[in-house]
Formats: sequence, C-alpha cells, structure tokens
Amino acid sequence: MKLTRTSDLWWKNAVVYCLDVETFADGDGDGCGDFRGLIQNIDHLDRLGVTCLWLMPFYPTPDRDDGYDIVDFYGVDPRLGTHGDLVELIRTANDRGMRVIADLVVNHTSAQHPWFQDARSSPDSPYRDWYVWQDEPPADGPQGVVFPDQETSVWQYDEQAGKYYLHRFYKHQPDLDVANPEVRDEIARIMGFWMQVGLSGFRVDAVPFLLETAGQDDAGALPDPHDYLADLAAFLRRRNGEAVLLGEVNLPYPDTMPFFGARDGGGTTDELTMCFDFVGMQQMYLSLARADAEPLANALRQRPDPPEDGQWATFVRNHDELTLDKLTDAQRAEVFAAFGPDEDMQLYGRGLRRRLPSMLGGDERRIRMVYSLLFSLPGTPVLYYGEEIGMVEDLSLPGRFAVRSDMDWAAAREQTRDPGSLLSWMRLLVDSYRACPELAWGTYTVLDPGPEARPVFAHRCDADGTTVVALHNFSDAEVRAEPVLTGLPGAEPADVLDPAAKPLRLDDEGRASVLLGPYACRWFRTG
Repeated sequence: MKLTRTSDLWWKNAVVYCLDVETFADGDGDGCGDFRGLIQNIDHLDRLGVTCLWLMPFYPTPDRDDGYDIVDFYGVDPRLGTHGDLVELIRTANDRGMRVIADLVVNHTSAQHPWFQDARSSPDSPYRDWYVWQDEPPADGPQGVVFPDQETSVWQYDEQAGKYYLHRFYKHQPDLDVANPEVRDEIARIMGFWMQVGLSGFRVDAVPFLLETAGQDDAGALPDPHDYLADLAAFLRRRNGEAVLLGEVNLPYPDTMPFFGARDGGGTTDELTMCFDFVGMQQMYLSLARADAEPLANALRQRPDPPEDGQWATFVRNHDELTLDKLTDAQRAEVFAAFGPDEDMQLYGRGLRRRLPSMLGGDERRIRMVYSLLFSLPGTPVLYYGEEIGMVEDLSLPGRFAVRSDMDWAAAREQTRDPGSLLSWMRLLVDSYRACPELAWGTYTVLDPGPEARPVFAHRCDADGTTVVALHNFSDAEVRAEPVLTGLPGAEPADVLDPAAKPLRLDDEGRASVLLGPYACRWFRTG
C-alpha cells in the first residue's frame, strides 16, 4: 500500500496507548504520578511502538470519580504539573512520532464546578440553563443509573435551587444541557483551547449520554443531537484536518453506526472518526470462556464496515470495568464462571474488575494469543497501560480502581532485558501490525477454519494486491485448521511472526493445512 495514503489517515493503523498520568510515573517523588514522570519514561512507549498517546483526565478535580468530575475544563491538576509540563509532554511525544489525544468529558461537570455553584444560586443565574432541571422527576425522563451500587435515581434534589437536576452518573456530577447553544459554544471553545495547546483530538466520554435530550421539557422541539455531533466534528477538522474523535459508544452495531455519521449516504464519516468495538470485545471473552471461536467469528461477520475514513477501535480491556452488558444473562454467567467466579471480582452485575493475565490464570501461551488476536483484528488496537508487561489487578482497591493501580516499572525494566518476555512479544506484534497495513486498511473476511477446527478463529484481510491470513487457536488442544484461501496473489504466504518458519502451502483447491498447538497463533502474508 502507498505510505502516503496510510499516513494521511494516521488513525487507521495507529497504536493507541491509554494511561492515567496520576498512576503512570512519579517524577518528583511525592507519591503521585505527574507529567514530568511521564516525559522521563516516554521512551518506553516509543520502543513499544506507540503512535498515539491517550491521556485520561488531567484537569483540576475534587477526585471523587478518578478525575472524571471536573471543576475547570481549561486547567491542569496541580498535582500532575502545569500547562508548561503538558506542552513539554506533547512536544516530546511529537518528537518521537506520537500524537497525543485526551479525554473530552463534557457530559457533566463536578457539582463543585463554578458553573453549577452559580446555576444553583439563583433562577436568574446565567448558568441556570446550562444544566437540566425539573420541579419533579419526569415519568418519561431518562431511566437507569450507570452505577447501581452507588445511585438509585438519575435525579437529585438540590435544596438551594429548590429543583431536581439530572445526573446520569454520580449525584456529584450534574449533567450539562448540551442542547443549550451556549453550552455547545463552550464545548467548542474547550476543544479549540486544547487543540491550540497541541492535542490531536479527543476520546469522547459517554457519547450517547452526551447527546441525550430525554427529561427536558422541550425535547421534542430540540434539533437532532447528531447534527450537533457533526457540527463538533466539523469544527475540530477545521482547526486540524488530521484530528480525531474516538467515541465511547457501547451500543449494538446497528445503534453505533449513526455515531459515525455519513447519514447523507456519501459514505464518509462526518461525526466520530472511530468507535470502540464493545460488541466484538465481549464476544471475544465468550469465545475464550468456551474455547470456541464462533461467538467472535459471528460478531465480526455481523459488524458493519465503518464509513470511508472511519475506523473501529479494538481493545482487550479499558480503564473501566470489563463490561459484559451486551451478552445475555446466560452468556455473562459463563464468562463470570470462567474469569471472575468470586463476587469481589465482579462489578455492577455486568462486568469484571480484573486484568487479562489473572483472568487467564497466568497462562503465557493464552495471553500472547489474545494480544496477537488484538493486533490482527480489523481495526485500530488500543492498549491500556501495563498490558504490555502483563500487569494484574489489585482487588484490595475499591471498584474500578482494581485495574487502575500504579504502573509496575520494576517489571517493565526487567522485561526490557528479556527477549522472551511478554514485552518483547508485544513489540513484535506492534512491528508486525505496522508492517501489515492490510490488517487496518483491507477488506476482511471471516474464514471457515475447517470441520475439525471450531476453536480456531481464522480471517483474512486483502488490500491492493496483498493478503494477510491470521489463525488463532482458542483451545488448549492441538487443532488442524484447513481454511480455503482462493485468489491469493503472488508467492506462497510467508510467516509474519516467525520469518524462519516455512511458508503457507495450498493444495490445488486453495486449501491450507496448518497444525496449531494449544493457544497458538500464526500470521501469513503474501507479497
């Protein structure tokens, strides 16, 4: 493929790495991570092959929701550093070929934000209409709390205002009224400010909630929320044509697609640039629990292609609980039984507060297979800090904090010197993924692995006359995969992960025969 094409749309085959500055690296010895510590350790990310750094919230906060309760959208938490430190991080990252994006959390503010304090003080406050108020909770308003162990309603009565305010998350996080033109203008100013500082885009938090208008008296008369998202995206790209919006949209595939935009039938994304593939992630864990690739294969057969210039973002886990909310109750019970049988390992009745290595019992073969799968799936891989060194959760910490513990730098430095370590394997996967642009850019096809190979996930990606074929064995038994590979161009496909291995041979009918050991993974590429 032409490098000019792949570099224009850099997010299509990026390697995204998510971290929390507070827990990543302490640069001044005060026990709290900071920008200076991150800068001093950025070569770890460079050697790994990261091309896009995603920063979790670094804004001033009372820290009742790990930084997602914000009191100043234009500030930097003084515990983490200054605006100058952030600029130095962006400059240093750019110098190493990394772009930097950050969380955009504008669904709500902290209840301590000056806007909300002013809004509740008087009906005449200029900020009163920046939030959603009701005299009584409406019967037809939004339902369902995000944190059922902490909240019982999405409405909270405020004594000073004498009204109820909407909060889809915690009661100390009142929702902004994004239908208000003044709020929309302010969100654009926030984005414009950080773009000017040097960010290359944003990971947009809780996108469906951001666009929700239920509970507002004039909901029926309000403009289409997707028009606003399209306006926001257009503003972003006017400021920087290479900027991205990576959206957290945890919905079924048909309901996720509108968030890409392209409603005019033109086929080009005009809203979010990328959406996380929550459905594929959850079906992957069901496949792991069953040692059966079919749940994942079926999900990817049904996954729609993103619009032109858009992309799916694939991941093994993120900074929240590992949500399993799109599985049926019976399927979720299977995954719980396999990977989180103790109640303390579960969260909100819908997810797991564990990291992959401990869920898989420390089985290095299985762990490596899963990350090989991540980098070969069609889409843009997103890593969560510590995954590259096999960090495990700390269940002594409450709730989601179990997977947000401090980065284990001792393990990172030890593995750097070990060519057989997980870190070295991850570097190989990143290099191989970047050398195979077909995986991100190509047309993918889920293959039939053969009658005796149900545990094997097999797929191919084709682009510009080259093909990548990937095979992953989800079982602890040896399996022979026999996919039919018609129309392969050029010579016999070479082994990508082990160049010394024999190439893939096909019979006269185009059928391959590959013996896969327990939890084995193989990539082959033509050309």
